[in-house]
Amino acid sequence: MYVLVVGAGEVGRSIAANLEGSHDVVVVERDPALADEITYSFDVLSLQGDGTELETLHEAGLEKADLVIACTDSDDTNIVICGTAKTASDAFTIARVRRRTLLNTWERAQSAFGVDFMVCTDLLVAQTIFRISGFPQAQDVEMFAGGLVRMAEFEIGSESPLVDQRVMDADEYDSMTFAGVFRGEEMIVAKGETVFQAGDRIVVIGSPSSVKEFAMATVTDTTSSTKDVVIVGGSEIGFQTAREFEAHGFEPRLIERDHDRAREIAEALPKTFVMESDATDTDFLSREHIDEADIVVAALDSDEKNLLVSLLARRVGVGRTVAVIENTEYTDLFETVGIDVAINPREETAEEIVRFTRTDQTEKIAMLEHDRAEVIEVELGPESALVGQQIADSMAGLPDCVVIGAISRNGELITPRGTTVPESGDHVVLFVDATVLDEVSNVL
Repeated sequence: MYVLVVGAGEVGRSIAANLEGSHDVVVVERDPALADEITYSFDVLSLQGDGTELETLHEAGLEKADLVIACTDSDDTNIVICGTAKTASDAFTIARVRRRTLLNTWERAQSAFGVDFMVCTDLLVAQTIFRISGFPQAQDVEMFAGGLVRMAEFEIGSESPLVDQRVMDADEYDSMTFAGVFRGEEMIVAKGETVFQAGDRIVVIGSPSSVKEFAMATVTDTTSSTKDVVIVGGSEIGFQTAREFEAHGFEPRLIERDHDRAREIAEALPKTFVMESDATDTDFLSREHIDEADIVVAALDSDEKNLLVSLLARRVGVGRTVAVIENTEYTDLFETVGIDVAINPREETAEEIVRFTRTDQTEKIAMLEHDRAEVIEVELGPESALVGQQIADSMAGLPDCVVIGAISRNGELITPRGTTVPESGDHVVLFVDATVLDEVSNVL
């Protein structure tokens, strides 16, 4: 596939890094320094120029492009890029936007703006926060097979009964599979003899009920579910997060310092209790019983403020904190100092966009640990190497760093075992080391 990526910021760089080995990629960037950096950092072509100009797009190879991805930091620029590309090409266009209003307009008429697919960053982040809130101690949660399958990543605490236990001994859930373990900088495919250690981040795949049961029994010492949600910051992400919780029957609390913005949110979200205050005021936090919250989401307009609010929330006794961060380099730092989950909007956006560059049978992907591994959903065709033989036999022809986590057949979940025989039309959810993804995709 010939792919034009316009914008060499964090989203563009992430997309280029993911596609460089499997597609012909050209990155268009206005900033000469960033354009040069892309050339030296990735195996892609780069072009310094303005992606809103048709001449620049032609120079980048628009006439042979299969896909045009507009991922600059400007919503308006991205829409113009897609519209310009459509005037001289039949390429599939993707626009990254932050404003939900643009997404709403596009959804009413999906040919609007010359955009074939629109990715709304703030809505993606809000949906991610909501998914994570439903699973105790989860670092990441994704749905596959139309909601039939859950993938979740958990960190094992020192008090967890999993510590020093082998996978074969912990594998007591009928509809769940242990897929992988991240231990420091090492990625380990979960085998029967793999022994869990405190601090490991483990990936499991299975039915929603089994994954939740596993989390309650082994990852955390609490059996309570998320009920009291506090969102700090009336940013667009904070607003969308509150709206997402409202849509699922919650009545979240939201703290916003600005009077006008607080009033605006209160009028738009009738089930959200909006408090006008400074979330760094410890007396206010105590007075409003923020310590009783099950989860606090920091969605202010700077990474530093979100870190401060999250640390204050932990200090007053909040069980779980989620912080939105814009700088990907801060992710590990935030989680090291005690923030439970750090979510980067640009990474969420890149992950959603990359899904469209996969082979036709790939239904969905989830990137883990900054794309060190991926969980993918694939619909098996009759020529797939997995079809017609037992998994124990077919896996011998695949790299070691692949785990089949779940199979969906005609709307029914099948937990894969060595004797399971996949069939054409099955939807298979796999955990794959990112370094062998292309090799695995070729045989699936």
